Amino acid sequence: MPLPYLLPATSAFVQRAPRMLIGGDWVEAADGQTMPLHNPATGEVLCLVPRSTPDDVDRAVLAARQAFDDSAWTRTRPRERQNLLWKLADLMQRDAELLAQLECLNNGKSAAVAQVMDVQLSIDFLRYMAGWATKIEGSSVDVSLPLMPNDQFHSFIRREAVGVVGAIVAWNFPLLLACWKLGPALATGCTVVLKPADETPLTALKLAELMLEAGYPEGVFNVVTGTGITAGSALTHNPLVDKLTFTGSTAVGKQIGKIAMESMTRVTLELGGKSPTIVMADADLKTAAAGAASAIFFNQGQVCCAGSRLYVQRKHFDNVVADIADIANAMKLGNGLDPSVEMGPLISARQQERVYGYIEKGRESGATIACGGESFGPGFFLKPTVIVDVDQRHSLVQEEIFGPVLGAIPFDDEADALRMANDSPYGLGASIWSNDLAAVHRMIPRIKSGSVWVNCHSALDPALPFGGYKMAGVGREMGYAAIEHYTELKSVLIKL
Repeated sequence: MPLPYLLPATSAFVQRAPRMLIGGDWVEAADGQTMPLHNPATGEVLCLVPRSTPDDVDRAVLAARQAFDDSAWTRTRPRERQNLLWKLADLMQRDAELLAQLECLNNGKSAAVAQVMDVQLSIDFLRYMAGWATKIEGSSVDVSLPLMPNDQFHSFIRREAVGVVGAIVAWNFPLLLACWKLGPALATGCTVVLKPADETPLTALKLAELMLEAGYPEGVFNVVTGTGITAGSALTHNPLVDKLTFTGSTAVGKQIGKIAMESMTRVTLELGGKSPTIVMADADLKTAAAGAASAIFFNQGQVCCAGSRLYVQRKHFDNVVADIADIANAMKLGNGLDPSVEMGPLISARQQERVYGYIEKGRESGATIACGGESFGPGFFLKPTVIVDVDQRHSLVQEEIFGPVLGAIPFDDEADALRMANDSPYGLGASIWSNDLAAVHRMIPRIKSGSVWVNCHSALDPALPFGGYKMAGVGREMGYAAIEHYTELKSVLIKL
């Protein structure tokens, strides 16, 4: 890709091989080990970052613990926490193009889309959470205490910061997911140790620079890079961590949940999805087809709530599928630094192979590839794919593929659509495409998912809690629900 697409500041950041932030210091791994980061569009090595050891993670957690227990951070007033979040958001706005390019280089997504989506949504979310810092409330309670009838009491309930937060995020939206966890943690007065995904730590490390520039005290925010099996495991097992928050695969989330329960560490898990897109016969079919295409092909299909299962009322099935295939076939694939590119590569060669493996399983089972179905290089590209003649029980429909692969199935009536939509181990999101308001309101309470979108898909707002039913996770991100997950309730009773 020609250099004119790249800011000099972006090149400089990558070329200096960013280090980890622990307790206000930029450090290498204790044993000096590093690991390579790759550009998914070319397969080339971008730079080397520290491969942290368990000792590194323990030092980061201790720094966060000391910052929470002993530093001025614990005496920071709500207004100050609010203003620091605003300052951080302003610095991110200043460096929005740089952050977007780092996300593109490290993740493969379109830099232009990353700037208006990933970066801007991160900024908006931090500003939203800044407002909550001054609105965290307790309550007073009139108590009865029948065994002490002659005494007077004053009783109230406090909401307090949970403490040290261990945050582990996935590689598909590295910056946004980090901010989803940072926002409520910093608004409530927690301290954080962030472990970004193995593949995509660059924006987390740039974010750490901006945190220091914004004026956050040492130890309030720490970043450790490295593998999940080493650094992630050390963070999950550390007894000084009060809360774990994880976004990633269901398999890993289950392991973290089990470990957390052993020590009763508070935990939030935002996991996998296999979200249905339901197109009713009365829908605007062209709009629905475009929406369904966006629901699965956005971010190369690497979205936890991607609309990877398409259900269309039978009489319109062929036409809707044909329209989606036309959209897929017209998409321009390439390096996300090119502003004309509509779809970038998958995150890694391993992910490319995994996603292509599902397509091969479909072929072997007799399913029909309506479009796409091919992978290519250099880089880790896979053409947007639509598959029909696939059974509801097939792995294409039941398992999270996490790529631009859409399984399409016709349905006969509303009950049929709901049955298939709910026939999944996941329940993160779902969309209904219809202009029949009565039908929509009948369907919404019967769909087992944490979010239901009508005539849109994956439309997220900071005020709306996001999370899932069933194997999609535990707890919620965003909205006031996030504040609840980063605080503890304390009941106080004073005998007068």
